[in-house]
Amino acid sequence: MSMKHIFIPDLHGRNSWQDIDFKQYNKVVFLGDYVDSFTEEDEAIYNNLVAVIKLKRKYWKKVILLLGNHDVQYLHFPRYQIKGFRPSMQRQLTELFNQNKDCFQMAYQRGNYIFTHAGISNSWYREFLRSPIINDIRDDNDTTADLINKVEAEGSPQQRYMLYSEGIHRGEPGDLGLGSPIWADRKETMLDMLTGYRQVVGHTQVLEPEAIRYTCNSITYIDVLHTMTYFHEMDI
Repeated sequence: MSMKHIFIPDLHGRNSWQDIDFKQYNKVVFLGDYVDSFTEEDEAIYNNLVAVIKLKRKYWKKVILLLGNHDVQYLHFPRYQIKGFRPSMQRQLTELFNQNKDCFQMAYQRGNYIFTHAGISNSWYREFLRSPIINDIRDDNDTTADLINKVEAEGSPQQRYMLYSEGIHRGEPGDLGLGSPIWADRKETMLDMLTGYRQVVGHTQVLEPEAIRYTCNSITYIDVLHTMTYFHEMDI
């Protein structure tokens, strides 16, 4: 039985999502990057994130909050700092994210549809499956999203490093040289999108929603709130 989904791209403090009639949807999925902004003030960013978390706690099963690269730098401070980091908000945001850590996850999956902040490439996923921690946490029924979420929730900082790798197209790549699900660039995911899956992602700004489709896989980029108010709807 299909469920009606709405996907909300990178907010960066914007509150346009509050106009959505959430009763119309079975699932509401935020794609991460709730914080950091070139336009919004500290107070607006903080209050907006508080409102998002309240929505999650009100509709626990309906609302999915994914983590973005701008979020983990506060959640796991002082690690993973990137351009846009706000020292003035660090203490508040680190406390808020950690007090509500149970509200957030790295990936959401339904069938062969998988959703992350930035997308998953074949190259990154192959390396991810080689991580020693996978053998320790993996159950027979785990989905791809389950494995990613388990590593984030249960892994040590050393075991989680693959979840935060920037890749050669963004920032300073680590030893892996591959963009993770919170860092993968459009150049990676459009040429090496995860085989057998349909993806919807934010992270890479586009002027309008853009979909690249093949027979067995596809990816749709929806980080457009800097140019338009748009939320992506799907029946899955």
